[in-house]
Amino acid sequence: MRLRTVPIYALALTLAACTTTPQPATEDYTQYVNPFIGTDFTGNTYPGAQVPFGMVQLSPDNGLPGWDRIAGYFYPDSTIAGFSHTHLSGTGAGDLYDISFLPVTLPYNEAEAPLGIHSKFSHQNESAYAGYYQVKLDDYNINVELTATERCGIQRYTFPKAESAIILNLAKSMNWDATQETHIEAVDSVTIRGYRYSIGWARNQKVYFCTRFSRPFTHMTIDTINVLREDKNYDTGLRARFDYPTQAGEQITLVTALSGVSMEGAEKNLQAEAPDNDFDAFLAKAKEAWNRELGKIKIETDDSDTRTVFYTAFYHSMLAPTIYSDVDGAYYGPDGKSHQTDGWTNYSTFSLWDTYRAAHPLFTITQPERTNDMVKSLLAFGEQNGRLPVWNFYGSETDMMIGYHAVPVIVDAYLKGIGNFDAEKALASCVATANLDEYRGIGIYKQKGYIPYDMHDPYNNDGWSLSKTLEYAFDDYCIAKMAEKMGKNDIAKEFYTRSQNYRNVYNPATSFMQPRNMKGEFIAGFDAEDYTPNICESNGWQYFWSVQHDIEGLIDLTGGKERFAQKLDSMFTYHPTDTTELPIFSTGMIGQYAQGNEPSHHVAYLYNAAGEPWKTQQYASQIMHTLYTNTPAGLCGNEDCGQMSAWYVFSAMGFYPVNPISQTYEIGSPVFPRLSISLPNGKTFTVIAHNASPENCYIQSIKLNGKPYDKSYITHSQILEGVTLEMEMGNQPGKKWYYSQSEMNCEKSFVMLSAHFQWKLHSIMTIHQEFFANQFCFTIIPQLSDRELKETLNKDEQFFNGTQAAQTSAVCVPLKHDAYQSCILFAFCVSVFPSLVVLKSR
Repeated sequence: MRLRTVPIYALALTLAACTTTPQPATEDYTQYVNPFIGTDFTGNTYPGAQVPFGMVQLSPDNGLPGWDRIAGYFYPDSTIAGFSHTHLSGTGAGDLYDISFLPVTLPYNEAEAPLGIHSKFSHQNESAYAGYYQVKLDDYNINVELTATERCGIQRYTFPKAESAIILNLAKSMNWDATQETHIEAVDSVTIRGYRYSIGWARNQKVYFCTRFSRPFTHMTIDTINVLREDKNYDTGLRARFDYPTQAGEQITLVTALSGVSMEGAEKNLQAEAPDNDFDAFLAKAKEAWNRELGKIKIETDDSDTRTVFYTAFYHSMLAPTIYSDVDGAYYGPDGKSHQTDGWTNYSTFSLWDTYRAAHPLFTITQPERTNDMVKSLLAFGEQNGRLPVWNFYGSETDMMIGYHAVPVIVDAYLKGIGNFDAEKALASCVATANLDEYRGIGIYKQKGYIPYDMHDPYNNDGWSLSKTLEYAFDDYCIAKMAEKMGKNDIAKEFYTRSQNYRNVYNPATSFMQPRNMKGEFIAGFDAEDYTPNICESNGWQYFWSVQHDIEGLIDLTGGKERFAQKLDSMFTYHPTDTTELPIFSTGMIGQYAQGNEPSHHVAYLYNAAGEPWKTQQYASQIMHTLYTNTPAGLCGNEDCGQMSAWYVFSAMGFYPVNPISQTYEIGSPVFPRLSISLPNGKTFTVIAHNASPENCYIQSIKLNGKPYDKSYITHSQILEGVTLEMEMGNQPGKKWYYSQSEMNCEKSFVMLSAHFQWKLHSIMTIHQEFFANQFCFTIIPQLSDRELKETLNKDEQFFNGTQAAQTSAVCVPLKHDAYQSCILFAFCVSVFPSLVVLKSR
């Protein structure tokens, strides 16, 4: 180990103070946020300080590696080894922990690697809320407080009377992270700058920093540390010590700016966002930023724990994606070059396999401007990387998980009319990514209509063939929808066809999606309860429902609504044979349903399509009230950069985007008696749920703007119009109040015939509801001769061309075989012979 001591002489440093004290918000929503939720069990969240979507996530690190410490912090631990500026929220892979400081008194405690220099702490001397974290380091009697701006972390240390020091450790690495190269230099007596290069989950990660101390340090000592790698070789990194003699109660503030581009970029960020050392002013601004975002959704409840769970979930949903461009628009790209935005903000940390489901749809309501920038960020990354990202952060593609789920994020924004990104380039990038034949089996997927489980993928050997087929089919549907709206019918036709590839892995013999080999044979010995290499982090039960874009088609494959509902019942009631053998990602289990992982997230809402909405309400309520709690273990699975919490935010409001690009949200069970969203257009969307409680989770009746409502969903446009959705809740299942999609298709036929025959639709609506809701067939009992009946039914040949219905005096048409003609024939007969039509059960 090489040691060098650098004396530092006092240099004049002039700072321009331009802090404006923000006006306090009417209500302080930050007090309702508990950042410790998710720091125990499998949540993998961090409790530190961050502003919404901030580049800096300044948080304590326990100093030990492991699955439980992927976010750097695990609630049951009792040590702190540093406060680093970068963290991942609730992921399944550990990385970052960059630019770590720790205040100490001399002599300090240093354990063997990997813990190193550290202090003990107690939760009794620890606190946090949105934008703020505080802890007392027991071994040194030092109080630490953290807050942040978008690109800067601010730390305030309160020291005892002692010979004190502040440690900057750029050598330390944990989990997947490995230090490659570090640099520290003194700019003056209160300013240092440097960088840390590392490799891990993010390849060739570069973090530059500039730190300003509120008081000159007396000496700066730099050690070169050897860091042992898994292959038993060593990397080296720098560790600096800044010495201070301190008096009791003396405070020293550190302000550290980050950049992905250069040390000069970090300096610009420091001067632009934090030109002084006023910790309290920065904290006030952080609170103001969080109150502005959290206050967009207002709830009414007397239950403080439920209020905290909701606002903490809303808070967690806004920790990622993260800003990844400097104040001047510069950012580091996946091609290893610096790039420049033209007025938009670049974002990173896209956990797309997770967040396309609910987090990004939530942003289209609450963050449309950021959504536009996020889409531009995805497109820029795709242009620089040769394909759209799968899971990217810090200018690196990790290739974690599957699908090309940047596509639904882009398409959802386009279909909702959000932003000013180039739609032509966006569609071209989506199509190009979906046609990379050498990437993860896409070529053979296009050829065979599925990915065989026995194919060799030279790019990636993670398997997951069944899941890839289903994920690709959904993404293909998204491309088709965008192309269709843009009038590119050839592209739309091609990708609509590809979107039906999910049918190619359905095995009618087992009634499950099932892996197939190169010959087209379904895999032998398939057990839907098994977790196999062919299914991504799930089993056959959990991935069966991954056809969000064609639920009606999935119902048809399953054998109709009744069979579909039975299969859903089994999903929630068929308990695992051996819970001790469940993988780490199968948590929050209700039967085979796993709320702890994303493939299950939409499943409870599928009961709406099956015509049994009370079960959607039952299970959504059960999940919210039992699997989300105001405790450190209050998340039942990885937070996954906001998806776990976005599910709760949507569900607690009373609806959820089953198909994330459909512009519709299926109605579930609202948690609060009243909730409102303040929309960017100045309007307010309101949900009123009279008598809502964990017991009163069932909808008895529903109105939209005071009128009876007959849909199982609300639309994005209705939300933006600021409608009021009003429900009466009770403790017993209510009646079905809506028509399914197939029923809606039939209603369109009635409307067409109504215009043609000039008869009133409402006169048969009661019959219509019973007839189609229960999939009855109908029989005409005529009192006319066969000839008279035939002549009458043939009056309008444009509707009956090709049918044999008019050739018999007793007509029976099963709805499920030919729903469209059944509707037309039934409607025509009712209009002509209303007294002769009777219904008979199939």
